[in-house]
Amino acid sequence: MDDISLIAVSKVQPNERVAAVLEEGHRVFGENRVQEAEGKWPGFRETYSDVELHLIGALQTNKVRAAMDLFDVIHVVDRLKLARAIARIADETGKCPDLFVQVNTGDEAQKAGVPVGEVDALVAECRSLGLPLLGLMCLPPIGETASLHFALLKKIADRNGLKGLSMGMSGDFEEAIAQGATHVRVGSAIFGARDYG
Repeated sequence: MDDISLIAVSKVQPNERVAAVLEEGHRVFGENRVQEAEGKWPGFRETYSDVELHLIGALQTNKVRAAMDLFDVIHVVDRLKLARAIARIADETGKCPDLFVQVNTGDEAQKAGVPVGEVDALVAECRSLGLPLLGLMCLPPIGETASLHFALLKKIADRNGLKGLSMGMSGDFEEAIAQGATHVRVGSAIFGARDYG
């Protein structure tokens, strides 16, 4: 249990709510969008230099450089083109965030993530590129039993010798922990309901 990283998902949260959580001593945060994070975190990091920032939303290749400058961990590597872009910039800069491969465990057409049948190949490519791969990430389909998807992700990770499992959110993080999650992404349970207004 001590090894589980609680990522406070601060997307679309007002800065005062984020500041309150920082003041309580929490330092691990997740954002969905590079642009939103660019507007929010440089200022906070001037005061809280030990913040660890995780990108948990889709990443376009044209935002890779900005993402690598800002984030300590990227959870959404889901295609070879993205992995190659990260590797190229890592070679240029000499640094790279830790990475997770995002798996589409439900093989949903509208959802990001590498299809289940293609995970092993993408993991192998990431390794051949020398990328610092921590593990796998998933977002189970809404309305399906999340624990089945968490178990599937763990099985794929074990098969590939990966220890990191980024899975579980406010509504199902206990199930994710029971299935071996190393990183859980919790927003509303920490910050309260989001105001998209």
